[in-house]
Amino acid sequence: MKTLLTATAAMLALAAPALAEGDAAAGEKAFRQCKACHSIQSPDGEMIVKGGRVGPNLYGVIGRTAGSVEDFRYSNALAAKAEDGLVWDETNIVEYAKDPNAFLDGRGKMTFRLRKGGEDIAAFLATFSE
Repeated sequence: MKTLLTATAAMLALAAPALAEGDAAAGEKAFRQCKACHSIQSPDGEMIVKGGRVGPNLYGVIGRTAGSVEDFRYSNALAAKAEDGLVWDETNIVEYAKDPNAFLDGRGKMTFRLRKGGEDIAAFLATFSE
C-alpha cells in the first residue's frame, strides 16, 4: 500500500504543469511594486489584486499574446513584438521586467526596472493563468 501511495504521488507530481522556478508566495509580496500600474482581475470581474490602470490587467498574462488586452493602448515597440508573435511566458516576463526597453528593442511605456524577484513575480502571475 505504501508503495502504491508513493508511486501515485510521484506520478501526480510529474503530471503537474510546469510553473516558473520562482516562489509564488514571495512573488505575491513582490507584486506590490507592480500594482502601482497593474491589477489582476478575473474575467468574471473578481478583483484579485487591486492596482492601477496605467498598465494592462495581468490576469492570464502567462500564455497570452503580447499586446492583446482590448482597449489598452500599447507602445509601438510592444505592438511590433506582438506582430512578431510574442507570447508571454515565465522566462520572457522576467527578461522584460529587468529592462523593458532593451527587451522590446525600442521605447515602451513601462519605465520600471525590476532588479530582482522577477522569477517570483512570474510564478505568482502563473497562478492566474491557464
